[in-house]
Order: sequence, then structure tokens, then C-alpha cells
Amino acid sequence: MGDKAHTHPGAAGRAQAADRPTSVRNVVLVGHSGSGKTTLVEALALTAGAVNRAGRVEDGGAVSDYDEIEHRQQRSVQLSLVPAEWNGIKVNLLDTPGYADFVGELRAGLRAADAALFVVSAADGVDGSTRMVWDECAAVGMPRAIVITHLEAARADFEEMTRVCARTFGGDDPDAVLPLYLPLRGPEGPDGHAPVTGLIGLLTRKLFDYSSGERVADEPVGDQVPLIEEARGRLIEGIISESEDETLMDRYLGGEDVDVKTLIDDAERAVARGVFFPVLAAAPAAPGARQGLGTVELLDLITGGFPTPLEHGTPQVTTPDGRPRELTPCDPDAPLVAEVVKTSSDPYVGRLSLVRVFSGTLRADQTVHVSGHGMTDRGHEDHDVDERVGALSTPFGKVQRPVSHVIAGDLACVAKLSRAETGDTLSSKDDPLLMEPWEMPDPLLPLAIEAHSKADEDKLSQGLSRLVAEDPTMRLEQNQDTHQVVLWCLGEAHADVALERLRSRYGVQVDVVPHRVSLRETFGTEASGRGRHVKQSGGHGQFAICEIEVEPLPNGSGIEFVDKVVGGAVPRQFIPSVEKGVRAQAQKGVAAGHPLVDVRVTLLDGKAHSVDSSDAAFQTAGALALREAAADTKIHLLEPVAEVSVLVGDDYVGAVMSDLSGRRGRVLGTEQSPGGRTLIRAEVPEIEIGRYAVDLRSLSHGTARFSRRYVRHEPMPPQVAERVKREAHAAS
Repeated sequence: MGDKAHTHPGAAGRAQAADRPTSVRNVVLVGHSGSGKTTLVEALALTAGAVNRAGRVEDGGAVSDYDEIEHRQQRSVQLSLVPAEWNGIKVNLLDTPGYADFVGELRAGLRAADAALFVVSAADGVDGSTRMVWDECAAVGMPRAIVITHLEAARADFEEMTRVCARTFGGDDPDAVLPLYLPLRGPEGPDGHAPVTGLIGLLTRKLFDYSSGERVADEPVGDQVPLIEEARGRLIEGIISESEDETLMDRYLGGEDVDVKTLIDDAERAVARGVFFPVLAAAPAAPGARQGLGTVELLDLITGGFPTPLEHGTPQVTTPDGRPRELTPCDPDAPLVAEVVKTSSDPYVGRLSLVRVFSGTLRADQTVHVSGHGMTDRGHEDHDVDERVGALSTPFGKVQRPVSHVIAGDLACVAKLSRAETGDTLSSKDDPLLMEPWEMPDPLLPLAIEAHSKADEDKLSQGLSRLVAEDPTMRLEQNQDTHQVVLWCLGEAHADVALERLRSRYGVQVDVVPHRVSLRETFGTEASGRGRHVKQSGGHGQFAICEIEVEPLPNGSGIEFVDKVVGGAVPRQFIPSVEKGVRAQAQKGVAAGHPLVDVRVTLLDGKAHSVDSSDAAFQTAGALALREAAADTKIHLLEPVAEVSVLVGDDYVGAVMSDLSGRRGRVLGTEQSPGGRTLIRAEVPEIEIGRYAVDLRSLSHGTARFSRRYVRHEPMPPQVAERVKREAHAAS
């Protein structure tokens, strides 16, 4: 945090694997889309020397074939890893997408990291989704710092933005969010804008000038001196209030001059404990320059103030049958426990898994046990197998540099784990273990797809299974009622990327078709029908006649079949045939092609022929009887109804409730939640919430979340039912 000695930057390019957990820092960058996270990662890597010969870091991490997608979308869509070295410390920088559709990648980054760097644009401020992630980090005590970017913007105001951050992130203690440095602006240009050329260190009272492309330390002069003192006093009080030395505040207020080293050490300990959140500033290097503004200060903070993996608790570990297992935190000599935080395909080396080792040491070519969480409800293949680890490597731009082993606390890429999926645990084959999974958002936007051609149809199943193996926020559904293949996604951009991956990576072209919900049909009133199947065309004929009565039953009753035949009018051996025909027709539907439910079908009478009657004939007669009965009554369409729970900021409650009413929703109740939010529960027809994941995000500016669960089927309003029938008729 202060004016420290630094290693030669070229050393970072040679950093591959750490030799002990204390020499690792795992940092995830968090911020809204466009806040400058990826640019900042490049600037940090450039300063630390983790660059290619062209002078910039390329897309790092376990992913290198998404360039086309990211270029087209003009945003990051996946987690990427860029390792660098600073002062003998290996820094694993985890760059996450800022767009809400890719929150699964963000959560994977949070899982793999020990501290978070929140990136805030001075031009755009703090959005609601960033505040929500801050609260999540606070709930688990993750250490955090804030870096303000885009200081070059015309309306950028560092001082105002630090106040915004203090109000937003400080909660009850805004003095826990304070700047360590103040930006120094140069002379105004012709446009009246004064560029930021350096930083003033509040603790060291030193000026760091970046105008030459190199960080040059100097002493503040003239009007710069009083600029420091007020901010410095607040910073010192903020640091001392979090000091573990309870006498320090009294000594400071008594007039004692606390030395800078004590202040820096206390600040670093407070950051590592997650009770003090420093604000810094950063800007990329000018073309040809070697150091971006504020990058040295950030790297000093990361290596000096952020915790080592030893200080970060290991997630809960159990045996595969659920028995708890205690492990020494982050011990390279303990049993192996590692987790796949990302899975991807590389065009050169094939399948790659980005792995965080939490315990033990992972070695190239060893056989490990792969334990999954059996997310078969999301279309994932259940697996619990032994696999041989391929090569281990650490990313350096698009190049994977081989390493022989990875110790507890470090991250690396593992090749050729063909069965391992994102979220799986790797452990010793002789001592299988399972890590508690991290929370993943539920995908709630349906994308119904069909293979574009026969050739695509042959490859579709394998492509989809690989897609969901890589992305646990995606759910694959083979709907038995609508016979549609449905990919459930987090939003439109998420769906767009899924389609692009199918096409470019797996060579599968698909067509998007309208998503259909699982409707049902039922009888409005009692009705009767006669099924007559009589044919004589040489040889054995076909003869079966049956008479039935159909009456509606309460919701959820299904199909009930009753036999009331007397006198053997329908021989006993053919009564199950009638029931089979009735149930087969009910499954096909009797009006609009949706399954018939909640009726009692009573077989009253019939006729048979001693030679020409058969099982098949009575099945056909049963189906005909049900169709005739349906023709004589009103058939109601039943639609699925979901209970929707929406967690939304109080400012948007009225708009959300009004929107739900417009979707034919019935609000069941509301209750207050922490953080100025309200939980709204409502029952809404599923046909009205197909795009709710997109619409709610727009309505609440990205700050609301919702969940849904099926409740029941209920009659659809006549006008809506008629519209659905017309649409079904037009489609057919």
C-alpha cells in the first residue's frame, strides 16, 4: 500500500506454479458490463510483465475460442484467468463478465477467489447488480477493495465517486470505505479537461507521477500539501478504528504521531479481515508506456493486503455418501480436494478444465476421482468415476504453459478430463470426497430449438450434453408433453451465446421455434359417446362397439376408468382393451391436441363378435367413443399456473405488482426483506411468463430476482383459450 520495492516486471512472465500457499493471491474482478474490468486486468498484467511480445495480454484462462462471440457481443461472456507475479507473489486475476446473463461465470469466479476487487466506472457509477454482489461477499466475509476507472471521462469526479461508494458499500460504517490515494490532474487541455497524470499517497504523503509512462515518486509541492491533510486524517482514523491494537486510537487522539509502517500494516490486516475497504484509482497505460496509472498501487494492495489462501476457509467437504470430513485448510500434503470452476473447449488442446486446488497437490498424469452432484434435473449426465488427469498448465495469453503440479491454494488448467463438469470435485481415487456446491442461479428463460437438418439432428444430442456440462446455469429439458427440446437460459444474451457455441464449436445448426407450455384439456360437462369399429374386408374382420359416459372430476384427478358392463355385452378379456384405447386417445387429446385429464370414463355397454372381435378392435372403439363424447360437450383448456416469488427493491414494488396483474397474476402477499427489498408472491399462468426473466430485468434495472414453481393446471379464460386454439390451428 505504500512506497515499496518491486521485483523486475519481467519476472512475471516466468511465473508458472506457486511453491507454497502463502505465495498465492486469488482475486476476482467484479463490476457491471463496461466498467473496465478486462482493460484493468490487461493493465495489471502489463505492469507485472505478464504480456506477450506484442505488449498486451491476450484472452487468458481456460477459454480461448470465444473471441468471435465476445467480439460480436462487445462484452466478456466467460470467466478467464490471467496469472502474474509481483514481489515474488503469484497473483491469479479472475476476470468475470459484468452482464447479468453470465452471472454463473461470476459465481464461479467468486468460488475460486479469496478476495474481490470491485471495479466502478467514474462515468457510470454503481449499478444495482454490483451492490447485490457486494452484499453476497459481505455475507461470507470476503475481503474487498474498490478501484475507480474511466477517470479520463469528461464527467468523471473521483471525490464524488468515493462518496457514492462509501454510501453504497459502507452501510452503517461509511468510514470503512475510504481512498488510499487522490488523483493528481495535469494542466487543462484545449477541451477544458484536465487529465489524471498521477496519484498522491495519503499515508506516505508521496506523489507518484505516471505522465512519462513510468511510475516516478516525488514530493508534493505547493497547493498539493493541504489537499492531502484532511483526507489523510479521515483515512488514519478509519484505519485505526479497525486496528487490532485497541490502544492505538487513544494514542492517536492524544497527539501521538503514528508511524507510516504501523498504519500500512494495520490497513493491510484490516483489508485481509474484510473490515476495511480501500478505494483506489486506475487507468490503462498510454500506447508505448509500460505502467498504467494506479496499477503498481493495486498490485501492492493485492499482494500486501489481500489474504493468502491459508486465510480463506475451505468449503464443506463430505464423503460421497454424505459423511462430513475435516481437512487441514490449504495443506499441500493433505488429501487432494480440487474443484472444476470452469469447463471449456480449446481448438488446439481439446477440453480444458479450470481447477482450484483447495487441499493437497494435483499432479500431471495422476488418476483422480471425479464426483458430481447429480444435476440430472438440469440435463446433466450423472457421473462418479475415476479419470486420468492430462497435462497441467497455466495460461499465458492463448498459450498454455505446462506445469508438473499444482499445490493447495493455486489455480491451473487440466487437459482431457472427459467426464468432469463445472462444479465437480477432484479427489484421490482411494479417498473420494465431495465439495459442497456453490449456489447457481436458476435458468428461467426457455429457448425451444429444433435441428436444422438431418445431419444436425445426428449431432444435436452430443452438442447439447457438452453445452450443459460446461455451463451449470443452463438446463436441458426434453418436454414429454410438448415434445420440444428446451434450453433454459438466464437471458437473451446467454441464449445467443449458447446457439453460437452449438454452431461454431460443435457444428450444430439449430432453428429457434416458439416455446409451448404444457396445456391440458378436460370436459366441461357430462357427455356420452358410442365407439363403433366394424370392418369386413376378406379374411378376419374387425368388430367392436362400446358405449361410454364421461364426467368431469376435480382438478388433479387424472383419468379414472370404471367398468359397469352387465351381462357380458363386452367380454371380460376386452374391457382392458377399451381402457387402453381410451387412455391412448386421452393422451393425444380430443380438441386441440393436448392431454385430456380430470375425467371419469365409465364403460356402460357394447357388442362383440365371436370371431371378428379383438384387442385392437376394442382399443379403436374406445378411442372413437371418447372422441364422439368430446364432440358433444364443451372442452376446456387447462393451463399450468406457477407460484412466482419476486425479490425486488422497494422502489420497484408498485411497478412489479402492476406488471404481474397485467399478466393475469394473483398476488398472494408481500413481506419485507433485508436491504430495503420486498418479496412478492403471486400465482401467474405460465403462458404469461415465458419472457419474464427479460422483462423483470428491464423493469427493475437489473436489481430484481425471481423464482418459480409449478402449482397446478386450471381452466384458461375463454378468450385466451380461443386465441391459443387459433394459433395452434394456424401452426398446423
